[in-house]
Parts: sequence; C-alpha cells; structure tokens
Amino acid sequence: MPKTNSVYADYQATTPADPRVIKKMDPYWREFFGNPHSNNHARGWQAEQAVQEAAASVAGLIGADSDEIVFTSGATEANNLALMGLARRALPGRTRILTSAIEHKCVLAAARSLASRDGFTVEEIVVDGEGFVDPDSLKKQLDNDVLLVSIMAVNNEIGTIQDMPAIAGVLAEWGIPFHCDAAQAPCAMEMGDMSAHADLVSLSGHKMYGPQGIGALYIRRHLQERIEPLIHGGGQQNGLRSGTIPLPLCVGFGAAAQLLADTSGSGERDRIARRRDRFVELLKSDGAPVAVNGPAMSHRHPGNANLRLEGFDAQDILGALQPGLAAATGAACTTGIPEPSHVLRAIGLSAAECDASIRFSFGRFTSDDEIDDAAELVMTALDGLNAY
Repeated sequence: MPKTNSVYADYQATTPADPRVIKKMDPYWREFFGNPHSNNHARGWQAEQAVQEAAASVAGLIGADSDEIVFTSGATEANNLALMGLARRALPGRTRILTSAIEHKCVLAAARSLASRDGFTVEEIVVDGEGFVDPDSLKKQLDNDVLLVSIMAVNNEIGTIQDMPAIAGVLAEWGIPFHCDAAQAPCAMEMGDMSAHADLVSLSGHKMYGPQGIGALYIRRHLQERIEPLIHGGGQQNGLRSGTIPLPLCVGFGAAAQLLADTSGSGERDRIARRRDRFVELLKSDGAPVAVNGPAMSHRHPGNANLRLEGFDAQDILGALQPGLAAATGAACTTGIPEPSHVLRAIGLSAAECDASIRFSFGRFTSDDEIDDAAELVMTALDGLNAY
C-alpha cells in the first residue's frame, strides 16, 4: 500500500510556498504593515524599502534592474498588461501580433480581444511535434507591421523549453518587441540573462514557491513610455499599475526569487528530473500503456511528465485517483465544458489522444517515496478501470 495519504503531482498548477518564504513574509502581516506608498512617516518608508528590496530580488533573477519591475496580481495580469498596454500605444502601422500556438490561454485571449475590439491582426506561430518554435519559420512571418511577438519560455502543459537566444536574435533584426510569458521558467531553466533576450517578461510568485496573488512584468526601460496602463488611479509604480502594492506578497515573491538565486538551481532541477524520470519508468516497467507527449525529457521542464495513457480516459483516471493523487489534464474548462487541450492539438495529437493525456508535475518537495506511491496509485487506478 502507498506510504502516504496524498501525493501532490500538480506543481505546474501551483507550487507550495517554501517555509522560508512564509517566515520572511510573516512580520509584514502584523508588525511591519505600513503602506509602501505612505511617504509621510517611518512606517511607510520601511514598507517602501521592503518593496524595493523585493523588486531588486525579482529583477536580479532575470538580470534586470529594479525600476524595470512592475508588480501585478499574477502572470495573467502581467501578460494582459504586456499585450494590451503595448497595443494601445502602438506605433503607426504596427497592426500585427504574433503568438505561438501553445501560449497560455490568457495570452491568446488578450490577443483575441485586441483583434475583435481594436482591429489588430493576430497570427499564430506554428510549433513542431515537440512544441518548439522554428526561428527560420518565424522569420518568414516578420515584417515592419508586426507590433509584438509573444512566445512563452517554458510551456505549462508539455514543458517545452524554447531557444530564447535564437528567437530573440531573429526579432532583433526587425526591432520587434519580444514578450515572454516566463511563469514556468524559474524552476525549469537558467534565468539570469532573460532580460537580455526579451523586452517584456511575465512572472508568477506561486509558480516558484512564493505566494499566490502576486506576479510581475519586466518592462525594458525604453519601452515603459509605450505601455498604456490597464489600471488607473494614484499613479503608483511609475504610472504603469495603480493601486496599493500588497506588501507581504511582494516580500514573499522577492524571497522566493532570492532562494532560487542563492541555491544551486541546476542541482535542484537535476534532482527533480531524476524523480520525474523514475516515475515514468516505474509506470512503463509495470506495463502501463504510456506514451510521452512533447519533447524529450532532457529538453523540457524537469518536473513535467505529460503522459498519454492509451485506451483510457484521463478524467476517469483522475477521478479514480482521488483523493490519493493530484494531477491535471491540462485541458481548458473556461465555460464548464471540457475541451481538448489546444497545446496537445497544436503538436498534432487527435482529440482522442488529448482525452487520454494527463500532466504529472513534480517539484522541490517531492520525495522518492512519493514518486513510488504515485506510480503505484496510477497502476491501481488503471487496474480498477480495466476491471470495468
């Protein structure tokens, strides 16, 4: 029997906050709770200093400066601010927006909104069967009328890690701003030169062992005057995002970024990848009908295993796994009606293959015992479904 009551295998949906992050945040709920925009007293100055330190830590993660960081409610808001903010101050003649076929739904929805309400043309950048953008193919889509190209660094469903320098090099020839949804990137790749490649970078606290409800948009300094804010009010954050900054969340976000910078990120990624690979091998050795969706294990998010279990329905498997194991299909359910994953369809899977696919994702706190338990729970679920 499994040694644990519940195994968490949905790290790409959200990571648990690191205890060191929680400890760092704690005083800012009760002791140092000043408004960082109150500039008439010491409590406000103290809060502002804490926010500046957090911004410096987040900026340091991607090689940027703290005045290029705009705190948001999360990566969804950051993605919306990047696309809509730039579009609503678009230079004359810049009418096309290019997004990869496997972008997060919030990027695709923001682009569609700009097309329907503001008259922009949105074009899809195709990906290959592993989810990679081909820089040479992208180059053929570029012209002087392109406003923005949005390509995520690491895919949230199949874990594909894009070649950021190659993509950036193609766009630099045209002077086209490059937006990167990097919400999944901090736990998957080296981030120190991200700002050297992308002009706008979206980040999320809860995808990197920080708190939920906080994210950031890096905006290259010279682009900031070309961004129309989505939220108007007191003009905080250089007028780019009004509203009181959530002090404890900023502190936690900064602490999470600092932990990633201070520890051996490559060592943690290697450890997680070994456990992920063991999970897949255990399923295969037990005879599960497993196929891996997306790129080779060495070219994806180290915690990601998007698996197709031939002959089964993913929703049935997930139901049979409850409450023992948390995983996800990765399919959108925005209207309450599940539909095949647009990411899996974009890499060539049929609707039936999408319906048989589950994303298992592991992380910093996944133990060897949990990997063994997870594989055993999946096999037990499959055996039970086969019995019907």
